[in-house]
Amino acid sequence: MKRAAWLINVGRGPVVQEEALVEALRAGRIAGAMLDVYEHYRLDPGHPLFSLDNVILTPHLAAVTQEARARAGIAAADEMLRILRGERPRNLVNPEVLKKEQLKT
Repeated sequence: MKRAAWLINVGRGPVVQEEALVEALRAGRIAGAMLDVYEHYRLDPGHPLFSLDNVILTPHLAAVTQEARARAGIAAADEMLRILRGERPRNLVNPEVLKKEQLKT
């Protein structure tokens, strides 16, 4: 990575080796890091990432904005209305549970 690069991890904590990240940040090998997930569920209170001024840490809620919550609520209501009309949900994860005659496609 370039020295001006920021590492951003909002997906899976174990993807980043935090000890190596701390070393890279302290040595200036990268400019900074933004983490919303961690190698372990929570960082210990004395974790070195807390002491670095080139790190932004969030509690795995970075995407939970008012706008995102409103969109999720509308999407859930839309799906429920589709089901009540007898239509197949748009975001069905396990279609094998449906019988063809249960819901319109």
